[in-house]
Amino acid sequence: MQPVTESNGYVERFTLGEGDLCFAVKDTLDIAGYPTRAGCPALAASPAAEQHADVVATLLGQDCVLTGKTTLHELAFGVTGINPWSGTPVNPRFPDLIPGGSSSGSAAVVASGEVDFALGTDTGGSVRMPAACCGILGLKPTYGRLSRAGVMPAHSSLDCVGIFARSSSVLRQVLTRLAIPVNAPLTTLPAIGFIPAATVEIDSLLLNALAQIDLRPQQVDLPLLGDAHRAGLTVISHENWQAFSPLLSDDRVSADVATRIRAGASIDTDALKSAEDIRRIFTAQVDAQLANTPLLALATLPELPPTLDEAQDPLTVVNLTRLVRPFNLSGHPALTLPMGELQGRPVALQLVAAKGEEGLLVQAAEWLAERRRR
Repeated sequence: MQPVTESNGYVERFTLGEGDLCFAVKDTLDIAGYPTRAGCPALAASPAAEQHADVVATLLGQDCVLTGKTTLHELAFGVTGINPWSGTPVNPRFPDLIPGGSSSGSAAVVASGEVDFALGTDTGGSVRMPAACCGILGLKPTYGRLSRAGVMPAHSSLDCVGIFARSSSVLRQVLTRLAIPVNAPLTTLPAIGFIPAATVEIDSLLLNALAQIDLRPQQVDLPLLGDAHRAGLTVISHENWQAFSPLLSDDRVSADVATRIRAGASIDTDALKSAEDIRRIFTAQVDAQLANTPLLALATLPELPPTLDEAQDPLTVVNLTRLVRPFNLSGHPALTLPMGELQGRPVALQLVAAKGEEGLLVQAAEWLAERRRR
């Protein structure tokens, strides 16, 4: 690959398989015969993968057609999706805004209508955030629900293969083909607990949109939400140092990403223990709340997505994952869906369910979409 500044989302185009649903995959998932480069010059000479990632092989065996690999924020370690080497995808519906990271290309090719669905990975919001920025649906399954065999990095206690789609009906089809059951459409939603954690304007838009379809969720609180975000940052920093530090022997990793990878070297045993303590307590807190309200709802992003120009300053984007990352730490499934716009920028709702309840999230998204169409 040669350096490029703009992209339609793809880094490789090809056609594999036959079927009625077409999809693309983030270039951190192995495709037999193609190198996995993760948007990073340090991996430019990587050999071709010998076999497909497990989840890709499953979909190819379930009447799906693979159309190519998509670009991403370098080494899947960033939230903007900006990548001057493998290309920054244009956000199809909001071209002045960031596409979101790290699974930027996968979100872009779905939002543009080029494919029915796409696969990304989500370690700290990397499916839900670009889905929110591009105005589509993004699902992070329960940790471990989908195989990560053939996915970079090989080891992660946070990362999940996730799915982008424009409609909940396609999400239903994809989950079914991945052997994750989705029951019949709901006639009523179970109890919802709403966590007001974004700006007042965003939370008001979400609550007003729900009220318009006669949903008035109970207000609830997760006291450790902020601590869980910070603990997730500690864990990902440590695990990315372990995974990617061998790539830092020269200057082929961009300075911004290299600096953040090196920061992981300073994560000591005490910091990791504290993070794991927060993981345990926060997970129990989420489980307890879900026992009372089977769905949790909150904004996907705490602020409006920035423009590409605004995102050039890293300080403007540092907190954009603070409402999505906690559920990587806890391992709960979470889904984002578009709910409207403010100041010409998209606003998305995040739904969280008990572990193993991806089907309920899709059912809830179907129910909401149907009521909002009326």
